[in-house]
Amino acid sequence: MHSSLPVLAASVLLGALPFLAAAQTVPDTAPPDAPFQKVSELVTLPDFLPGLGTLYVDPATLPAGPFLGYDHDGKLSATIYMPPLEDLEGGQAFDDLALGRDSVASVDIYHNAGHPGVEKPHVHVVLYHDADAKARLAE
Repeated sequence: MHSSLPVLAASVLLGALPFLAAAQTVPDTAPPDAPFQKVSELVTLPDFLPGLGTLYVDPATLPAGPFLGYDHDGKLSATIYMPPLEDLEGGQAFDDLALGRDSVASVDIYHNAGHPGVEKPHVHVVLYHDADAKARLAE
């Protein structure tokens, strides 16, 4: 069942993209204003995570997010959601998730066994905001 859950999560989130809340008022360059906080200052994680960037989150939105991913130059490159598998399997919906930016060039979805800040197994749903964003966040 777990192998089909990321696919289910993807279809639900991708199908809902046109109906998601409009982009938040966040700057295109880091750091975003409060209530966003740098994830590496909240939990033990590196400042820059390959594939995700330098992450900021409003702690009130945990565990799903959105997390804002900025590249090495501080450019907003991705919005990331981390809904726990247990919650999805239990039927919990994550409605009206905000976007860092309303343009989305591509989406990656994959399983994560857990990490500081979102300890339970969860899905990473990464919305890349421009064609080069994934490459900028890779290293």
